[in-house]
Amino acid sequence: MPFEDARPEGANAALVLDDGSIYWGRGAGAFGVAIGEVCFNTAMTGYQEALSDPSFAGQIITFTFPHIGNVGANREDDETQKPAARGCILRADITDPASWRAGMHFDAWLKEHDLVAISGVDTRKLTRRIRDGGAPNGVIIHLPPEDADGDIDLAALRTMAQNWPSLEGADLAKEVTCEAPYAWEEGVWALDRGFARPPAARHHVVAVDFGAKRNILRCLASAGCRVTVVPAETTAEDILALAPDGVFLSNGPGDPAATGTYAEPMIQGILKSGLPLFGICLGHQMLARALGATTRKMHLGHRGANHPVQDLLTGKVEITSQNHGFVVDDASLPEGVTQTHISLFDRSCEGIALDGKPVFSVQYHPEASPGPQDSHYLFARFVALMDKK
Repeated sequence: MPFEDARPEGANAALVLDDGSIYWGRGAGAFGVAIGEVCFNTAMTGYQEALSDPSFAGQIITFTFPHIGNVGANREDDETQKPAARGCILRADITDPASWRAGMHFDAWLKEHDLVAISGVDTRKLTRRIRDGGAPNGVIIHLPPEDADGDIDLAALRTMAQNWPSLEGADLAKEVTCEAPYAWEEGVWALDRGFARPPAARHHVVAVDFGAKRNILRCLASAGCRVTVVPAETTAEDILALAPDGVFLSNGPGDPAATGTYAEPMIQGILKSGLPLFGICLGHQMLARALGATTRKMHLGHRGANHPVQDLLTGKVEITSQNHGFVVDDASLPEGVTQTHISLFDRSCEGIALDGKPVFSVQYHPEASPGPQDSHYLFARFVALMDKK
């Protein structure tokens, strides 16, 4: 669709950015309006997993890969029960499924989860706009068939986008965390058996849910952990009362400085206990803050499945899956905290460890499914630290 104010024939949807830019297109998924921060994801697979990743709360995802929908959707690949993303932007119309695992059409999945989408957008142009100007706020409108030719108030949509609050300063973990503690008992998926029954547990791990992806919990269970998941605002005292052998800090959305107002004291309490501690993504950022470092919002963020990260201790390069808009400022790391991994895209901090203590974290997603599996060893590392205790 052309990039212009005049509404093209057949356009029943539009994306309006906070700077007034308008992208006309064809609606998909649910009817209605979706508002959020517009970002882009470069992964060629995993659209269902991305949209159901709680870390995308408050965001509208632009998929740079044009063929979205070709593997359909199914009940097994959701990373959470209710997706927190606001919607998605596509280049081409949703592809019909061509996978034996498909349980439904992707458009039906979007409708089921009340997610608004728009296709026919020049996603390369939009991605360049985000690359050069940073992630804008945006609004998608998708008109229902009975009103497909109705008027679209572009000025009102622009005002909505301009007035929508920034993710900077937003504590979104409270919106996606579990309501009460629960036990997780499902292992990772395999082609010949589906989700495996995990092996006999050697250790009890308390996983603090800031927006945890299900596959992280599966990886912990398959590594030999009995996993108890607790809400984001659980205190150190309540966690220690569960008698864990280790504590895990999950991924999640929003600004780590905002969530850290209650999470950092909890993390500091766990650090004092001497228990092994492992964090991923938001958990990594808040661990760094609890240790005295600072975090900041990135110009673009990292969202994709092909990000090279170097382990500074071994020199090994891992291809990783990433989804974050905030980052640890490596220059702020205090004495006694070592940077263990860096991004080979922009040299940003991708991992830290507390010297002489069983404490470490990474910015990327070692559990990514689908995605590279180069970093699965990190779960074994966490278990090894508990073995030593």
